[in-house]
Amino acid sequence: MQLAFIGTGYVGLVSGTCFAESGNRVTCIDIDAEKVKRLRDGIIPIYEPGLTELVLSNVQAERLQFTTDLASGIDKAELIFIAVGTPQGDDGAADLTALWSVVDGIRKTAQEPKIVVVKSTVPVGTNSKLQARINDGSKFPHEAASNPEFLKEGYAVEDFMKPDRVVVGVRSKLAEQRLKKVHEPFLRTNHPFLVMSPESAEMTKYVANCMLATKISFINEMANLCERMNADINDVRIGIGHDSRIGFQFLFPGVGYGGSCFPKDIRAMIALAKQHGVSPRLLESVDDVNEDQKSRLFEKIKEMAGPELAGKTVALWGLSFKPRTDDIREAPSLVLIRQLLDAGAHVRVHDPKSLHNVKQIFGDQITYCDRAYGTVEGADILAIVTEWQEFRNPDFEIIRRLMNGSIVVDGRNLYDPASMAGLGFHYASIGRATVGPA
Repeated sequence: MQLAFIGTGYVGLVSGTCFAESGNRVTCIDIDAEKVKRLRDGIIPIYEPGLTELVLSNVQAERLQFTTDLASGIDKAELIFIAVGTPQGDDGAADLTALWSVVDGIRKTAQEPKIVVVKSTVPVGTNSKLQARINDGSKFPHEAASNPEFLKEGYAVEDFMKPDRVVVGVRSKLAEQRLKKVHEPFLRTNHPFLVMSPESAEMTKYVANCMLATKISFINEMANLCERMNADINDVRIGIGHDSRIGFQFLFPGVGYGGSCFPKDIRAMIALAKQHGVSPRLLESVDDVNEDQKSRLFEKIKEMAGPELAGKTVALWGLSFKPRTDDIREAPSLVLIRQLLDAGAHVRVHDPKSLHNVKQIFGDQITYCDRAYGTVEGADILAIVTEWQEFRNPDFEIIRRLMNGSIVVDGRNLYDPASMAGLGFHYASIGRATVGPA
């Protein structure tokens, strides 16, 4: 099939490339001419394992191309996917400015009836408004459909190639048939192709993210309580996770969720609920707990090092909101860095992929290190913020020699408290007892 993807951000680039990999001819369209030029030159704007290789191979095979020309990009497309950003507006609701600009462009330039599929995360009811808007004064009858994405950053290519399910919201058999055809190569292991109304598909995306965010805030709140009750959250997590009704996924205590989806989608659902006269008490609590959790490492640092941090050096391992990505949107690391700078501390940071993104925010206010061990040299405190694989089993004897102090604050519970105490560290984690040198 011939497909068009409008928007070459995270969702559009991954989805378009994976569809090309299954044999379709895909045109990715973006208004950013410099970005399109870089993509044509093989320079990928995001870090996502496996994506660069797929983009390059499909461009070489002439199944994938990039353009700024909307008219030519959608001309032969049997399905047009919209994958533009829907950022959080000032009122917490999703800002659909980019979406409506694309819809108006399609209406003005399309030379035949089109099926327009929304992959962007949009408020419930948007697809219905899109259907009306794209046909208002159009020469041709267009159809709007919904196909929400469920990609995890760091595993997006794998998630697309092996989806748990594909959800589509359609109004006609033609749209259903085309969407099923293009997804069939990824459903050969009998994962379901779920057909529903566009409104239900839109709601499914939001509810999924809200449920996952709720699990994270729940386990974090329980972890904080465990610290007060002399209980170990890891034992508790294992004790509840073996209950088949609960499971283990997303039940890992930490310093809060971030990224481009959970914070924005929770707040969009809060705004949507209020618009419809529903009090979203649970969702508001989920958001509040998460924002508070982002300050837990700073609170622990003050508890262990004393409230006066001016002049102390703090090393941070991990800056991206999760491993296997360079995305720092809403990342807990940014909150901690700001708190440390406000307290007068010197901050040294390391991350395998996102140093360049953090530098755009903090400039020369902090020190950037390309190696983990170099980051801790002369540091009074080491804080673990993101659980990159390389941080899971470091040489602590080297770290102890390089550090000026002995405080380790672990926001991801990577290490065993007793072992850390035996190595001479003052060690704090999330939901477990703080320990000192044995």
